[in-house]
Amino acid sequence: MTEKGGGGGGGGGEKEDSSGMTVDERYSQWKSLIPILYDWLANHNLVWPSLSCRWGPLLEQATYKSRQRLYLSEQTDGSVPNTLVIANVEVVKSRVAAAEHMSQFNEEARSPFVRKHKTIIHPGEVNRIRELPQNSNIVATHTDSPDVLIWDVESQPNRHAVLGTSESRPDLILTGHRDNAEFALAMCSTEPLVLSGGKDKTVVLWSIHDHMSTLATEKAPASSGTNIKSSSKSIEGNDGPHESPSVGPRGIFSGHEETVEDVQFCPSSTQEFCSVGDDSCLMLWDARSGTNPAVKVERAHDADIHSVDWNPHDENLILTGSADNSIHMFDRRKLASKAVGSPVYKFAGHEAAVLCVQWSPHDRSVFGSAAEDGILNIWDYGRVEKAQGAGGDTMGNYPPGLFFRHAGHRDKVVDFHWNSIDPWTIVSVSDDCASTAGGGTLQMWRVIDLLYRPEEEVLAELDKFKSHILTCSA
Repeated sequence: MTEKGGGGGGGGGEKEDSSGMTVDERYSQWKSLIPILYDWLANHNLVWPSLSCRWGPLLEQATYKSRQRLYLSEQTDGSVPNTLVIANVEVVKSRVAAAEHMSQFNEEARSPFVRKHKTIIHPGEVNRIRELPQNSNIVATHTDSPDVLIWDVESQPNRHAVLGTSESRPDLILTGHRDNAEFALAMCSTEPLVLSGGKDKTVVLWSIHDHMSTLATEKAPASSGTNIKSSSKSIEGNDGPHESPSVGPRGIFSGHEETVEDVQFCPSSTQEFCSVGDDSCLMLWDARSGTNPAVKVERAHDADIHSVDWNPHDENLILTGSADNSIHMFDRRKLASKAVGSPVYKFAGHEAAVLCVQWSPHDRSVFGSAAEDGILNIWDYGRVEKAQGAGGDTMGNYPPGLFFRHAGHRDKVVDFHWNSIDPWTIVSVSDDCASTAGGGTLQMWRVIDLLYRPEEEVLAELDKFKSHILTCSA
């Protein structure tokens, strides 16, 4: 099983953190605080660990809950096939869940809020899933191969994951890498473009626009001028052996000296993107100016960089997460080409490698970070600015900017995703193989609004509760 980051995770109930608590003690404390800290939480035991999780399209809105697609994977031991799972999940709306019931779940049970809708037999392990913003029924996956696989999850048949079952046939195969591309994967928010990085030290860009327009007639011949062609790979699956169509790259970009671990598009541009890698470099690219990096930030961290994200609200700000346990925030206006990068701020709140960073889609100063220490932190750099303006941090022993610590996972948190439809709602997954006999944990959760609403508004509401309690006790 391929694992990003390697190193020691948060697993093992006897291992203590910096506070002197074991993982099991920390978890027990967290579970007792669920009714206070969360508006809603659902815990779902996974038979097989998942290395990626993504929200899909909204299916239905009801009075007290909504129904939404969720994409995740099953990383098996070979006794059954690896799969891409399409689930239907129920997301309880704000201020509906009963606080006293949220913490009453069995860690070994599956949640009634999560139901498997469809299974795709994936050719190899699913290391990364990304949905296309223009049509979130189209997803891309990375596996242990040079290719990126594109799936129309609605048109794919449902398969039974039993040993010996033939693999599902991708709707499209993106070729161009010369070595395995396992993790770095991104979709453009404005056009159907795909970006990838791999062990060949390159960043590869594709357009799947032609595929989008001919999806319903996939077997039709490609129009002149397109780079869609028949794949040389024949994948037996679905309704028999067929050749999946393939697309060659629009551009191949070279500059990294080690494996490219993550990539991200500039939110408003189809030509600008960034990448990070095991060479500890952050690189900014502009496809209009050639295949060399426009800006190369050397030693952006003191170790491998696992994750990068570009602020959708402020395109000057870029986040990176590293094996040096830290998150750095860069301002691209202050980056010089071929220079040693100096972040505008360093966030230190993890005790192991940071595997994933992601800006909130709803708040320009809020982002999340997940790490091998089993913690998912939510940060607000606006609080750092306020603390600096006030002459110091008012959070005591907590790192500046740290807003919330989600300690619901007992092993390394390998991925998470903000829900763009439902503010402050997150799905997160952990690989629990190091701390248990196997499997993983999926959690869907929402921070209670008393923690992030304006202070005056919260105090006014609490004062009303106080008046109500005094009246009832009189």
